[in-house]
Amino acid sequence: MFDFAWSEIMLIGVVALIAIGPKDMPAAIRTVSRAVKKARRMAAEFQTHVDEMVREADLGDVRKTFNEIRNFDIPGALEKHVDPDRSLRKTFNEDPFKPAYPAPGEVSTLDEVAIAAPPVPDALPAPAAVEEPPKPDAPAFIPPGMVPPPPVIEAALAAAEAPAFIPPGAVRP
Repeated sequence: MFDFAWSEIMLIGVVALIAIGPKDMPAAIRTVSRAVKKARRMAAEFQTHVDEMVREADLGDVRKTFNEIRNFDIPGALEKHVDPDRSLRKTFNEDPFKPAYPAPGEVSTLDEVAIAAPPVPDALPAPAAVEEPPKPDAPAFIPPGMVPPPPVIEAALAAAEAPAFIPPGAVRP
């Protein structure tokens, strides 16, 4: 229980002999030995009760649960819930620089030829007329400085006559 060397035990005995005295030393040793026996008995009884409680509670299930938690695969569980069909894993495992179609001579079966090579039509159809997309509606508010004046107003400003009022200091030519 305690690691005492013989030299330490002898030192404790000499100090006890000096402190207690030779006359009361046998009574002190009996008292200490009874206390140690009582402490050992209590420790053994406690251990027995703990073992009994473990057996009664059937902590095997708890131990099994702890082992399951200890061996739980977090990355695998996350991948299972995020990517159940493994399409993301497949996308990351594929080579992005590999062409989607096979090179000439690489095709080995007819199914691969049908999948790999698109059908070639005999005659290409004429390109359809490209329609212009509809112009978007004007916004609800346009700042006044952003809108140029219409051409009608520009012509009216250019053809405007001189003002009827001439300032008093102005000289007429």
